[in-house]
Formats: sequence, C-alpha cells, structure tokens
Amino acid sequence: MVYQLYYWPTIPGRGEFVRLALEEAQAQYVDVARTRNGTRAMMKLMKEAATPSFAPPFLAAGDQVIGQTANILLFLGGAHGLAPRAQAGRLWVHQLQLTIADLVAEVHDTHHPISSSLYYEDQKKEAKKRAAAFLAERVPKYFEYFEGVLARVGKGGYLNGAKLTYADLSMFQVIEGLRYAFPKAMARIEPGYPRLAALRELVAARPNIAAYLASKRRIPFNEEGIFRHYPELDV
Repeated sequence: MVYQLYYWPTIPGRGEFVRLALEEAQAQYVDVARTRNGTRAMMKLMKEAATPSFAPPFLAAGDQVIGQTANILLFLGGAHGLAPRAQAGRLWVHQLQLTIADLVAEVHDTHHPISSSLYYEDQKKEAKKRAAAFLAERVPKYFEYFEGVLARVGKGGYLNGAKLTYADLSMFQVIEGLRYAFPKAMARIEPGYPRLAALRELVAARPNIAAYLASKRRIPFNEEGIFRHYPELDV
C-alpha cells in the first residue's frame, strides 16, 4: 500500500509526527500537499471524504481516511509494529501519545495565547506571559512525567521498554521542537531530565530516522508552525 499523507506543505507541524512514523517503518507514502495542486486536493478531500477531518493531518490508506495525529499513529502503530500487539500495551502507548498531544497544544499557545486567528504581533504581551509560565511550570511538569515513565521501565531506554514505539518518535520531535523554539530555556531545563535526553539520542541514531533527518523530506522548523522561535519568549 502507498499511503497518502495530507498536511500543509511548508511546516512540520502535527504532520511531522506522522512522517516520522512512516519514515521509521519505511512505509511508502506520498506527501500530497507537497506535490503539484496537492493543497487543492487536500482541501477537496477534507470536505468530501466519507469520514471528513476537521483539519489536517489525515491519512488515506486505501479507501479509508483517518484523521487526528494520535488516531493516525494508533493505526500505523498496529500496521507497522510501532506499538505493542496486546490491547493493554496499545492503549498505553496511545495514552502517552495523547499526553504528548496535550503538550504540543500548550506549545502552540505560547505564541497564540488569545486566538489562532490573530497574528503573533497582536498578542505579544500575552504570549510573553504565557511562554514564561509554560517554561517555568508546564515543561518541567510534562518532562517529570515522561522521565518517570522511562525510570519505571528501566533498561531499554524507550517509553515502553526495549522496543521503540511511535510515542518515542513523537517525544523526539517535541524535544527537537522545544530546542528550536526555546534554546536558552532548554539548555537550562534539559540537564534535569537525562533519560529524556538519552531517548532523543536513541531515536536520532536509528538508521531510518537519521536518513530522513538528513534528507530534503524533512521540513525545517520555521515561524509558521507549532514550534516557533521568538527570542523574546525564550526566558
């Protein structure tokens, strides 16, 4: 099967979590919106699919169209060995992914705390307060949780033990994004969470991921996506 991934063509965003899973699995896929007239095709399918998505990303797998990042990863995890086979394990990894999704939503709100329909420049004052609270309170809270998960599983280095799951790929992307958005703050915060730092290194060193990161398929972080670097917010 050749999957069709539908996401915005110029930003990593939430689509990047799906790309990482597809790349690790060496699954064949087309990043539709990055092809000619692809964005038009994406908007058309978003309206006309039998199971329409509220927003990208969504994934076409044959006749099935699956929306929501965590939902797509739940599907890919089962199809490509990126999640445990047993139901309890699958639900646990899905739970981790949903917690990561909560963190990603809070990252977005550091630069758009009032409304997504307003420009960042229209809410800079509020963004500065939100970012300061996020870095001082929320990042440590999330990191402490995931560091604790890694401590419980012991050897192996991944969130579910010795075998990588899609949740590990997503945590890698979160750490990369936070390093881009808040380099000064992350230099201060990260040393307190050595297991998470080690997880990031494990994922980056995987052959399929390393090849992807070095390729043109990997879209650089920029100030149109979720993880944005505004120096005035990096406190």
